[in-house]
Amino acid sequence: MALMRRFNRIVTERIGALEESFLGRDRPLGASRLLWEIGEDGADLHDLRDRLGLDSGYVSRLVRRLENEGLVVVEVYPSDRRRRWLRWTAAGFAEARELDRLSDLAASALLDRVPPGNRERLLEAIAEAERSLRATLVEIDVEDPLHPDVVHCFTCYANELDAKFAGGFDAGISISANPEELTPPAGYCVVARLRGLPIGCGALKLHGEAPAELKRMWVDPTLRGLGVGRRLLEGLETLARENRVRVLHLETNRALKEAIELYRNAGFVEVAPFNDEPYAHHWFEKVLTRPADGSRTR
Repeated sequence: MALMRRFNRIVTERIGALEESFLGRDRPLGASRLLWEIGEDGADLHDLRDRLGLDSGYVSRLVRRLENEGLVVVEVYPSDRRRRWLRWTAAGFAEARELDRLSDLAASALLDRVPPGNRERLLEAIAEAERSLRATLVEIDVEDPLHPDVVHCFTCYANELDAKFAGGFDAGISISANPEELTPPAGYCVVARLRGLPIGCGALKLHGEAPAELKRMWVDPTLRGLGVGRRLLEGLETLARENRVRVLHLETNRALKEAIELYRNAGFVEVAPFNDEPYAHHWFEKVLTRPADGSRTR
């Protein structure tokens, strides 16, 4: 804990988080960060607040400040007057670009103070810290199989399999994972989100006393290595235990080497084929343990 506190203190000091005029732009870091996060396409105020994990009152004050500076405009949704959309003005666009330029200069100046022999090691450590901290922002929730985020992830899953499998992938001839099969009490869908955006999914099909099936495991390829797949798998196993499942089954294709490694590391054991999935080359099974007191896992 002492190391984390020292790290936080040195980072906030070196990036200027404590200064009232961040990068010399006459506003603190919070206001500049909010301006940058709005982006060229604009942003929903509620979504932006949730993504950054900020108090609504604090965000409102920052937005008013940016409005008064002529950097953003706040628009009301015609369909819902309670919602607000933020977008840059021309001056806001120019200011965001200037913040990018100054941030690059500040980063270069900081690295210039590091002895040349230590720079590569520092950058590698920063990259590892960034990935590890980004993983803590991932949230995993149970969702309706017809939720747009589930549909998005399932579509990405099918497209990736179609590209990787030698003969392509046709969900119509694969073992089904239809919405009615993934809706409680028949089954479940889970979605992983990073700052509100869907980045992974998985599903569980229940069959009473018979082994349950894991289906549609997928993680955005650009975000693999953050432990999202492992967390999705653990979440599905928890749901299985809560429903008194004793054995989990899954099958996979030999082209999905990362998935095969994930399943083996999670305690799944390869067994003889237990279904006629046309795209499968490996069949896995895991016997689930129950809590010592027999209670439901939560």
